[in-house]
Amino acid sequence: MSRFTPETIERVREAADIVEVVSAHTDLRRQGERFTGLCPFHEERTPSFSVKPAEGFYYCFGCEAGGDTIRFVQEKEGLSFPDAVEALAERYGVEVERETEDPKAEEARRRRGRLGDALQRAATFYANYLWDSDKALKARRYLLEERGLGEEVLRAFGVGFAPSAWDTIYKRGQISGFSVDELLAAGLIQRSQKSPGGHYDRFRARITFPVRDHRGRVVGFGARGMGTDAKPKYLNSPENEVYRKSRTLYGIDRARGPIARGSRAVVVEGYTDVLALHQAGIEEAVAVMGTAITPEQLKLLGGYAEEVVLALDADRAGREAMLRAQRVAGSGRLRLLVAAMPAGEDPADMLRSEAGASRLRELIADAIDLAAFHVRAILDDADLSTPAGRDRALDEAAPVLVAMGETITRQEMVREVGDRLDAAPELVAARMRAGGRRGRPESEPAAAPVATAPAPSRPRREPTQEERREAMMLALCLDAPEAAGPYLERLGDDHFSSPVLRAAFERIRERPGDPLEGLGEADSALINAISRLRAVEHEPPTRENLEFRWMLLEHDRLGRALRHGSALEPAELVAMQKERGRLSDAISSAEQRFGGAVPGPTAT
Repeated sequence: MSRFTPETIERVREAADIVEVVSAHTDLRRQGERFTGLCPFHEERTPSFSVKPAEGFYYCFGCEAGGDTIRFVQEKEGLSFPDAVEALAERYGVEVERETEDPKAEEARRRRGRLGDALQRAATFYANYLWDSDKALKARRYLLEERGLGEEVLRAFGVGFAPSAWDTIYKRGQISGFSVDELLAAGLIQRSQKSPGGHYDRFRARITFPVRDHRGRVVGFGARGMGTDAKPKYLNSPENEVYRKSRTLYGIDRARGPIARGSRAVVVEGYTDVLALHQAGIEEAVAVMGTAITPEQLKLLGGYAEEVVLALDADRAGREAMLRAQRVAGSGRLRLLVAAMPAGEDPADMLRSEAGASRLRELIADAIDLAAFHVRAILDDADLSTPAGRDRALDEAAPVLVAMGETITRQEMVREVGDRLDAAPELVAARMRAGGRRGRPESEPAAAPVATAPAPSRPRREPTQEERREAMMLALCLDAPEAAGPYLERLGDDHFSSPVLRAAFERIRERPGDPLEGLGEADSALINAISRLRAVEHEPPTRENLEFRWMLLEHDRLGRALRHGSALEPAELVAMQKERGRLSDAISSAEQRFGGAVPGPTAT
């Protein structure tokens, strides 16, 4: 894969407005040179998140998330470093330059760009044809009158209509400079089976729904037939170089901002469901374009949301899709919920009535945990009229209950299961301990069930006193590189006990004016460390303060050397002990002048 030139990355960092980017995910308020707000990376009630626009970085004093604008887009939108750079470059009009790359890789990248251009041109043509052509009148009436969708939302999503002629895109594409091979690869045309060597448009006499990736680039189409004899009713783009259905969510380009702001996504089945929900103000809606939801789609949503509400049809296919979602979710941090949709009514149908929007909002607000939905589905399908049927239902429900963890929801579900099966709570608890198998010894471990609750986060290690001192010294050096110059020369790698801070020191000493300059994809950990240091609250970078901080680090360095100094010569050992004693006295005197010991910051 080709790498961006350092100049490109720097131009992106300079052009990107970090306050604008971050504000799409949390509300910020100005406080002097900073902006503060609730952290978009963890739940909190008191703002601990800080943005410094002049320096282009963010930092959270609660969870220690930090970095520059590129890093923020990576973390919040689930993008790789190259995708984040490209997304910001496109947004802020920065020309992208790449270092020399493998000719095959460069050709593949250019080809994908060509296919994307062809798809975008087709989408624009279809959209214009829907509104400008008399031949699209029936399609307009269907969308506006029968489906109750407004022109504003239809135009916003680029909904269009493909003419009935067999060669419209085939001819227009070639006139625009695209080869037949490129039009085939983009899924816009297909080979004729009746006429060898012939081709014709894939979408004809159909309403077109352009499918875009998270960056808004058209990657394919869904198309609904208008005639009663249209087979199939919905025709999608074929899997190809730019379109993978399992990795795509319809509407994600428009929904990702609202999803990130509310930390919640609503997943529905179809194109018109998404349009209807957005029209009703439920802008965090996306569609899976079918009933199956994939690990890739959940991973994509996990870049924006903490919980996903499945508002799929209440028929058997929709219910099975929700249970599959539980299996593919694994043990990630996403919380999966289910909105109990009325039988025979999809979101688009519901929203056509005046009370439909409020009804749907209530259903989404009252969504239940997917595991609870799973248990109820097991009970609904079971034969509860016989003891054997109730036993089988309990065998199936017990592992799901175990997977819910020690929660109030599980306690309530245990009571509900007992009531519906006419079983004592002790029996339900015993079956849970046995993992759902009758007769299994309690000491025998049950098979690990699929969990939908977020995995517990690992406690954050508190920094040592030495690391706090090291971070404070580097924060001072960052704030006043000229004044800190002599101290950067006196400091060495052995003054830093933390590998991360050691790497940050080396970078700051190398480029004291702008240590982030020239850092790229492979340097994300270093970018984060330096960004965190810039957020450290510290005393003024006076010569007296710098000298005091240097003495602390030298005192710590000597202490480490003495603890591991078995190989030292006696004279050298004595000299180090005397110097450390002298520093102890000097530090005590300085602390008295400061009015007490000066605390260090939270280290990176």
